[in-house]
Amino acid sequence: MLKQLHGGKKGITGLETAIILIAFVVVAAVFAYTVLSAGIFSTQKSQQTIFAGLEQASGSIQMKGGVIAYDTDADDNVDSIKFVVAAGAAGGSIDLTPPTDTTPANGIPDTGSSHKMIVSYMDKDQRLNDITWTKSELGYGDGDDVLEPGEQMEITIDLTAVDGGSSPLQKNVEFTLELKPGEGSSLIISRLMPHVDTITDLR
Repeated sequence: MLKQLHGGKKGITGLETAIILIAFVVVAAVFAYTVLSAGIFSTQKSQQTIFAGLEQASGSIQMKGGVIAYDTDADDNVDSIKFVVAAGAAGGSIDLTPPTDTTPANGIPDTGSSHKMIVSYMDKDQRLNDITWTKSELGYGDGDDVLEPGEQMEITIDLTAVDGGSSPLQKNVEFTLELKPGEGSSLIISRLMPHVDTITDLR
C-alpha cells in the first residue's frame, strides 16, 4: 500500500519546472534593467559634466603679449594698465561691453552699468571687486563689443579708484588683476611694480 501511495511522486512535473524557470527569468530581467538604468544615468551625468567643462573652456579669455603700466601725470602712481586679450583656443565668444562710469567718474562702474566682464584689483592693502575698464579693437574685427575667434582687443584698466585712494599702485607693490567674463574661466594677472616710469613694461 505504501509503495502504491508514493509511486509516481518522484521528481517534479514540467509545470513546476516552467514556473521556476519563469521566476528566474523575471528576476534576471529586473536585475539587468536596474544595472542598465544605473549605467545610463551615470553616463548622462558624465556627459553633462564634460559639456559643462567644455562650455567653460570655450568662453575663456587669454592674454596676448605683455602688461604695460602707465603713469601719465608723473606722480609716481600708476594710472592705468594695458594688455591685449583674445578668445580661448576652444573658440568661444566673450561679451566685452565696457562699464559706464558717469555719476561721478571715480573709477567704479555705475550701479546701472550693463557690463558683463568684471575686473577686480587687489594688493596687500586693498581689494576692489569691480573697477572700470575700456577696450579697443586691434587689427581684424567686426567693430562690435563681442570678442570672437581671430579678434584681439586691447584692454585698458582704469586705476582711478586705486590712484585716488589711500594706497595707490607704486614702486615695489605687488598687485593682482582678475578678469571674470560673463561665461567661462577667469584670467588672473599678477605682477610686481619694479619701478614707476611714464611707461613700464611688466612683461
